[in-house]
Amino acid sequence: AAAATLALGGGILLAAWRWLRGAARAAAGAGASMRGKTVIITGANSGLGRAAAAELLRMRARVIMGCRDRERAERAAREIRAELGEREEAEGGGELVVRELDLASLRSVRAFCHRVLQEEPRLDVLINNAGIFQCPYMKTEDGFEMQFGVNHLGHFLLTNLLLGLLKNSAPSRIVVVSSKLYKYGEINFEDLNSEISYNKSFCYSRSKLANILFARELARRLEGTGVTVNSLHPGIVRTNLGRYVNIPFLAKPLFNLVSWAFFKTPLEGAQTSIYLASSPDVEGVSGKYFGDCKEEELLPKAMDDLVARKLWDISEVMVGLLK
Repeated sequence: AAAATLALGGGILLAAWRWLRGAARAAAGAGASMRGKTVIITGANSGLGRAAAAELLRMRARVIMGCRDRERAERAAREIRAELGEREEAEGGGELVVRELDLASLRSVRAFCHRVLQEEPRLDVLINNAGIFQCPYMKTEDGFEMQFGVNHLGHFLLTNLLLGLLKNSAPSRIVVVSSKLYKYGEINFEDLNSEISYNKSFCYSRSKLANILFARELARRLEGTGVTVNSLHPGIVRTNLGRYVNIPFLAKPLFNLVSWAFFKTPLEGAQTSIYLASSPDVEGVSGKYFGDCKEEELLPKAMDDLVARKLWDISEVMVGLLK
């Protein structure tokens, strides 16, 4: 009885704590308006991207969901519209658009950007959100290690191909979703494609470090253009990003309880992306790293400008921007 009472009391406290935490974070973008602004979000059919798409649509933005699986993206879009209400979307000026984008294919990235440049008169915000986490060794369509190829190279090409439109729409913003796990990564220029050795955890961390270095170098290159670039970590979020992580069957109930109690929901995790995309507080702020809607310090290796420039130069060659 005592154990049951303790468990019940603990459950109530956890539920109350989660409600307060969610209410505080959900207020980060409250009151802001994105009316008349166009936003692209990669990987917007689930997790952080879906949550950000729903909130920015609620704030009256035209949201373009760039997703690999069109069917799943269309289903997510229908669900978001139903949650928001078709009438509110139509009357409020917001719009949700699905476009096919496979970041594991440079051909798909180029086709997506070509369509955007043909159809969109402006682009106010680009949120590089999509990612793959600790997968077995696989290669992209172009022969790159999957995590580095999707998390870094695909977004590198996407951003560069859309830079002209972002500059023409200035003031505009680029938001790069990284991870705290960047701390465990290193940029090994001798084996960027992991052909000598592969560790799925290390390679994920390396791709997230590459995200931050890319954002830093891009911010330097865009000084004076009116386009800002910032990176962020969302914290530990309960999404399907960990689908390649194997949890023993007997441990799953405990893991589910812990994740429910202590992991962020997708909406909570998306708050910093929403904040950087919409808040007037960060207007003109560029080259910074955020967590929980606040600027955070980076380790020295994530602020190494020489490594950032070398990574940029090599990435240009890898994705075919330079021969």
